[in-house]
Amino acid sequence: MLYFKEYLHPESKEWVVFIHGAGGSSAVWYKQLKEFRKEFNLLLIDLRGHGKSVDLAQAIWGDQYTFERVTKDIIEVLNHLATPPAHFMGVSLGTIIARQLAELQPERVKSLVFAGAVTRLNVQSRVLVFLGNTFKRVIPFMWLYKLFAFVIMPRKQHAESRNLFVHEAKKLCQKEFIRWFKLTKDINPLLRYFKEKDLNIPTLYVMGDQDLMFLEPVKNLVKSHRNSILNIVEKCGHVVNVEQPEKFNQLSLAFIKNQQ
Repeated sequence: MLYFKEYLHPESKEWVVFIHGAGGSSAVWYKQLKEFRKEFNLLLIDLRGHGKSVDLAQAIWGDQYTFERVTKDIIEVLNHLATPPAHFMGVSLGTIIARQLAELQPERVKSLVFAGAVTRLNVQSRVLVFLGNTFKRVIPFMWLYKLFAFVIMPRKQHAESRNLFVHEAKKLCQKEFIRWFKLTKDINPLLRYFKEKDLNIPTLYVMGDQDLMFLEPVKNLVKSHRNSILNIVEKCGHVVNVEQPEKFNQLSLAFIKNQQ
């Protein structure tokens, strides 16, 4: 089972489940813990091969990675804890996993909050995926990961987010990186399906105005999904919850409370 950590509230019955992105860990949510613990029960999960889940027996990761199987790892934790319907929060690639969970078991999901959501791959991101697939077996994965991190988060004020993800990615191994990178072949058809299907679950997108790779697709998506809201944070890049935590916490807390 994946590594998880709970923060229990003495009175609240509401739960927020945090899902990090590829190469990261639940540590990416450290700027949310203080404020969210005041209001809710929290569940933080490290995805397979990431964070403290990297120490689990490798035999259970022998199957081919798909978004559905990776998502079912999280469902296994939810079943184990008998977690009631919750608010799910994802960042970067974690937004795809949270959306997949809402597709598989919508009854578990009260609302969705997406930071730096990935809803479509533009030309630049498709080029990165092509380069990654071409060189993933011959170049040390940290070289590729640092390149991706710099392209996605290029500015000086993005340094904290960039360094955090690079630091957490060092816990991966080359084989694990390759397993996760193979998921990229499934991204475009899955994202097209997500765009076409509105789950009618309240969804908040919090995006940075400097997130040039992913912001425009989100703008287009919310036009057709009637239960979706987009908030754009100024002077901010891809990892909104790290770069502008006060603004992100304010927006997401207000949104979640409004769903109760």
